[in-house]
Amino acid sequence: MSSTNPKSYPAGPSHRVAFLGLGVMGYPMAGHLALAGHQVTVYNRTPAKSIAWCAEFAGSNGSQRAATPRQAAQGADIVFCCVGNDADLAQVTLGADGALAGMKPGAVLVDHTTASASVARELYGAAKNLGLQFVDAPVSGGQAGAQNGALTVMCGGDPAAFDAMQPVAMAFSKAVTLLGASGAGQLAKMVNQICIAGLVQGLSEAIAFGQQAGLDMNQVLEVIGKGAAQSWQLDNRGKTMVADKFDFGFAVDWMRKDLGLVLDEAKRNGARLPVTALVDQFYADVQHMGGKRWDTSSLIRRLR
Repeated sequence: MSSTNPKSYPAGPSHRVAFLGLGVMGYPMAGHLALAGHQVTVYNRTPAKSIAWCAEFAGSNGSQRAATPRQAAQGADIVFCCVGNDADLAQVTLGADGALAGMKPGAVLVDHTTASASVARELYGAAKNLGLQFVDAPVSGGQAGAQNGALTVMCGGDPAAFDAMQPVAMAFSKAVTLLGASGAGQLAKMVNQICIAGLVQGLSEAIAFGQQAGLDMNQVLEVIGKGAAQSWQLDNRGKTMVADKFDFGFAVDWMRKDLGLVLDEAKRNGARLPVTALVDQFYADVQHMGGKRWDTSSLIRRLR
């Protein structure tokens, strides 16, 4: 079964693009670019992933794989990137074999990694010095959103760079929005993760309370989901939390990484985040319970 569910792709010219990082998000995102008619060159640190991707998508417009990020980026109009963290991002973009070294003048580097605002600004400056463009563009929507081409993309950068990448990124997105200068995309993703952390903890406590009180929580969720308590988390995670199922979705390890970025940024800008800091420690408890790869909705496990 394909990891990418085809969709109706926006009309527009075909581009030569590169995609660096074929994890659970990057693999289907790159697939949507190929299915939308773009010529895609992929790079992944573990070659097996790029080999598998080419077996699935190489028939689409001459898509292929490259041995280094620099080779993947050569001749591309846009280089997309989705890796794990700041260090991974630096590894695939900077240095002699990094993407920036291979990009043609005026090309756009688009980073979908959830990373720090500071590394976004660093890459923006590095790109500018080389006559290139950079957009920080973290995503929300999880693995399902990537597979269905329905991600929400939060962008920071110059309007010209955004205008160049936005119609192409719509191949794997439902919304791609410029929110400000370099770093604004990463800061907006931090806002997103703050919201999710608080919502999941509230939903965990609510379900645990209802179960302790002897209620049929699937029925209760159906009812309150029609009122003011409705949220994406309730709609998509409530019943799986009741069923104690967590072997899917966005991993606790990755949420802790993201909340670490949030709390570091809060120290710099002076924001007070008492609930977020507490939920971060609750996720640490889940890690210690063996839940590093469980979905983030596993917060409820602490309460059982």
